[in-house]
Amino acid sequence: MDPVYGPWTRRSDSAEERAAVVIRAAVVAAVGLALLIGPELARGRPAVVWAIVAGTALYAAVLVITEWAEWTLPVRPAVLTVVDGVLIVVACGLTGGADSIMVAVLPLVAIAMSLRSGAVLGRLGALGLGIGYTVAALLGSDPDVPVSQRLLSGAWWSGFLVAAAVLVGVLVRMLERQLQAAADSRARAAAEHETLLLERRLRARLVAAQQARLDGVRVVLHEFRTPVASLTALTRDLAAGRLSPEASGTATRLLAEHAVHLRDMLEGLADLAVRDGSPLGVVTDRRVVLAELAEAVLDAAAVSPGRRRITVTPPDAAVLCDPQRLRRVLTNLAENAARHSGDEPVELALSHTDGVLTAEVRDRGPGLPPGQEGLVTAKGVALGERRGTAGLGLWIVEALVGAMNGELTLAAREEGGLTAHLTLPLGPA
Repeated sequence: MDPVYGPWTRRSDSAEERAAVVIRAAVVAAVGLALLIGPELARGRPAVVWAIVAGTALYAAVLVITEWAEWTLPVRPAVLTVVDGVLIVVACGLTGGADSIMVAVLPLVAIAMSLRSGAVLGRLGALGLGIGYTVAALLGSDPDVPVSQRLLSGAWWSGFLVAAAVLVGVLVRMLERQLQAAADSRARAAAEHETLLLERRLRARLVAAQQARLDGVRVVLHEFRTPVASLTALTRDLAAGRLSPEASGTATRLLAEHAVHLRDMLEGLADLAVRDGSPLGVVTDRRVVLAELAEAVLDAAAVSPGRRRITVTPPDAAVLCDPQRLRRVLTNLAENAARHSGDEPVELALSHTDGVLTAEVRDRGPGLPPGQEGLVTAKGVALGERRGTAGLGLWIVEALVGAMNGELTLAAREEGGLTAHLTLPLGPA
């Protein structure tokens, strides 16, 4: 069943219906007051007229109570308008026909029909209302009123009611067009706003992609600097014959390790070209012996043997990981420690327990001012006398550690210096 016109159902607030109910009650009250002031308006039928007024008042009271209680009558609003029209036509016939003051209410009924029934039905309803009034004028007018005057009054009011219905229909169409234009304008504005948001998000993605490429270039420049510098020095010493046989063997080993390191970084660049966005490449897991890793890291960081303090727990520990990422992280930390420690030792402690690799790089440098432990890992930040890294070293470390699901913390040492504490979830090899 239609919930709007079902029997006595709750309905939503309707300002239009409330206005119609108030007008209907006001008209009934005005008619009753007119009859009290001028009883001669009943044309000798006071009982019949007052009966109609009483019934109409009861009908209006029911509608007022229904509207106030927000209940819906089991009839359509258009039916109520037809009932109003019939009552007004009958009242016109009983109160003088062509001379009845009730004719003034007919335009209100015609307007209500146009609003509730649409343009075509509203005009037909107004024409029917005019014909009904013409019949009431013919049958209910005083005997001394000529038939021609009765017909003229009926024709006049019929034309007037139809004209009122047409005017209401035109005004309704104009209002509908304005509302449609406003709705179209809001829809276009919403579409343009959505397009603007899409363009803004696209620009943000493009800027982020460009920034990622620039970051990748800066990472490459930073990471290639150390092995290239070491290769240059080693090849120069080898070519000049300045190294002992034992030192030449060590230099040859370092050359091979640097070559592998450069090859792996080039493979990472190839991965970067495929992924187009991450400067970290893809993971290639290998077996890494921690004692060998510690020596290779301090070699790459150019820490002289006399300054090295290496601790590996257990001594034969090995892990399965991407060796280049882990080496790049520890090398950057060791370079940082060596740069700030002067001639003081650089301590590297590695331990593997329960699937977690713990690494600590300790120095005796100036340390960090309180509160700057997090700031120093930001991209492009170089504090104090830090030189040679363009503020990228610790930022690269933090990015790599995040890619490996690890955690890096920096803390000041009690007797001066800094401790870089790194934990990585790495399984045994």
